[in-house]
Amino acid sequence: MFTALKHPAMLVLLAAGLVSSQASAQVSLPNAKPIPLAQALPQPYEQVSFQRDGVELARLHFGPGLNRPFVFPLLGPSGRSITRMGHPHDPVGHSHHNSVWVSHNDVNGWSFWADRGTNQGRIVGQRLEKLDDSDTGAGATIFNHWVDKSGKVLLEERRRVSLELLPNNESLLVLDLRFEAKGAAVTFGKTPFGLVGVRMAKSIGIADGGGTIRNSEGNVDEQGDNGCFWKRARWCDYSGPIAPGKNEGATLLDHPANPNHPTFFHVRSDGWMGTSFTHDAARVVESGKPLQLRYAVYVHAGVPAREALQRRWESFAKSELPDLSGKKK
Repeated sequence: MFTALKHPAMLVLLAAGLVSSQASAQVSLPNAKPIPLAQALPQPYEQVSFQRDGVELARLHFGPGLNRPFVFPLLGPSGRSITRMGHPHDPVGHSHHNSVWVSHNDVNGWSFWADRGTNQGRIVGQRLEKLDDSDTGAGATIFNHWVDKSGKVLLEERRRVSLELLPNNESLLVLDLRFEAKGAAVTFGKTPFGLVGVRMAKSIGIADGGGTIRNSEGNVDEQGDNGCFWKRARWCDYSGPIAPGKNEGATLLDHPANPNHPTFFHVRSDGWMGTSFTHDAARVVESGKPLQLRYAVYVHAGVPAREALQRRWESFAKSELPDLSGKKK
């Protein structure tokens, strides 16, 4: 008598037929909603992963144990991070160079810039308030306290970090910041250090990788009359090698709604780039009068022509500031 037990090949065929039958009998979900192309997914240890179609493009770190929130990695079209943690030749002294971060060297005399010192303050993440997903981008809103060394809260900050998807696997990382004085007025002192910093990947820097710096005013590289160092501009770009035969970079964009626009840029050949919010003068956040700012980092392939970067800034300049009051509508 012929039985399947005596013929293993028949067992395989029967099993395959059973699986096929089960697959064809799957229950449909007529009310299933489309999965957003871009998602902000919460992770362990107070982190948020920004993903395109399941692939991470950036990660926000905001835990209360940090000296400040930051974004790392920030992946370019090649899949490699265009930013790094720390200075490549001084990882201890410049440990505060946290990829993409917000800080300031003088807030009522306290430094939120460095990782160590007698007058060091900290930006302490309090909570994750909101996540947004869509086909065009994703965002995360966090709430922070700027505290002095004794733990006194000087500023309350609500920050929305969002990643907008662009063609050709490029992206726009947008930083929306809202500061509110906790009690008396708070002064951002006159200094070139702060608010937004970007530490480029080692290979992109001029000194280590042979990259280049350009800004909206036609200046090139760091020093000299035609250099970008401490010059006002609407945007500043840092581009260089990221992989064999591939160049990528980041353009730091200043929104025209910011009170010191066009901002000064603090940018160096060693791969450092930042906006200098108080390079020209101190700025005060009065009690009951919140200060809201907007910046962005355009993550791009190649070394785009200045005209292309200008068009990207013009598009960003038309964007409206979001409601960061925290009030429920």
